[in-house]
Amino acid sequence: VQLQASGGGLVQAGGSLKLSCEASGVTFSTYGMGWFHQAPGKEREFAAGISRTGGNTYNADSVKGRFTVSRDNAKNTVYLQMNSLKPEDTGVYYCFATLPGSNYWGQGTLVTVSS
Repeated sequence: VQLQASGGGLVQAGGSLKLSCEASGVTFSTYGMGWFHQAPGKEREFAAGISRTGGNTYNADSVKGRFTVSRDNAKNTVYLQMNSLKPEDTGVYYCFATLPGSNYWGQGTLVTVSS
């Protein structure tokens, strides 16, 4: 199982980025997907998640109204559109795939938001 995240980079506060995570080695449409955020020196925290069909999404309070998670099951890819970025959004973003009894993590992509 591989989860390949991309799209991170350096952006000014107030800017936008779109992260992508392409999965291979799994039946993508059977997995819930999402993103965790690990700020420098802090623990990894849930950011956003999406159900298998995309019908339900979940967001941490810190990103509500700014981040949107989506998926394209035909492309085995989950996305995180990040708008109105803040310096505290800086960190590594990890995509994950989850199914009862099975959890997988991607390698992470670094987002740096300058003030």
